[in-house]
Amino acid sequence: MTLPTVHVLYENPAWLPPVLTGLEAEGFTARPVALDQALLDPSRPPSPGIWLNRISPSSHTRGHDHTVALAREVLYQLELCGRRVVNGLAAFELEMSKFRQDLILRRAGIRTPRTLLAVGREHLLAAAESFGTRSIQTGSVGTPFITKHNQGGKGLGIHRFADAAAFRRHLDSGAFDPGPDSKVILQQYIAAAGPHITRVELVGGRFLFAMRSSTLKGFQLCPADACQLPEGDACPADGGTFSPSPLTADDPLVQRYEQLCRREGIEIAGIEFVEGTDGHRYTYDINGTTNYNRVLGERIGVDGMREVARYLRRTVAPALSRVA
Repeated sequence: MTLPTVHVLYENPAWLPPVLTGLEAEGFTARPVALDQALLDPSRPPSPGIWLNRISPSSHTRGHDHTVALAREVLYQLELCGRRVVNGLAAFELEMSKFRQDLILRRAGIRTPRTLLAVGREHLLAAAESFGTRSIQTGSVGTPFITKHNQGGKGLGIHRFADAAAFRRHLDSGAFDPGPDSKVILQQYIAAAGPHITRVELVGGRFLFAMRSSTLKGFQLCPADACQLPEGDACPADGGTFSPSPLTADDPLVQRYEQLCRREGIEIAGIEFVEGTDGHRYTYDINGTTNYNRVLGERIGVDGMREVARYLRRTVAPALSRVA
């Protein structure tokens, strides 16, 4: 079988080399397609082949303010013209909205933190107030919550607040960043049983591996080897931030993740959860533009991008050939 060209939609060149290396190792010809600028012509159908969507919700943090909006148009045209897109428009829209992620996680029977979306000062404050108070021996204190951008990435924009009063002070300070579309998520803060979160990687809707990411240095937990963090932040490229998780494909939560991915058309994903001190596991993020840490991969014997390429060769390419 002659393998089709894989067109890689991307905006961050630093994340591109592992993708291209994995595809070429499996015999594919890869064609990178940058989406920070473009000229689209509806009268010209897109090139045939497999289109691999690698557009991230954090693209605006690298100066690519129009990439997400442009990607929506490109993905729509690709699917309308019958092109095979891996992590297509439906999966992309889910990745761009943590609110929608919460909706589908709940529908799948997966436990999530209490989550609200608010736009505008009045509604932000009302949402913060709704987290209420809890009684302890020393009196009543606010229930902690976090804020994050609805269109997030790398954990950017995450802040923890002890109560609504602290959030109001932050709003009044002028330092509050509502994110690229001013849609803000307010979410129940989960006191973690350990200083880490767990990320489950899935390819083709199937469990690949799970890893633990340390939260000791904050919330910017992108596992890419070149993640372009602000100067002074610790980069996880040395592998020290990440460690293998004992989670397996037999875990009931992993099986729910697999079912959710197959139902929602999410072919490649990194899904994150935190285990609370109450013993429950709370899922809070679905990453479609998942990256893989090379050092951790060598430790566990899994090359994530090579596995993505193998999925394309084993499953996607033969199905495309039959249709043609």
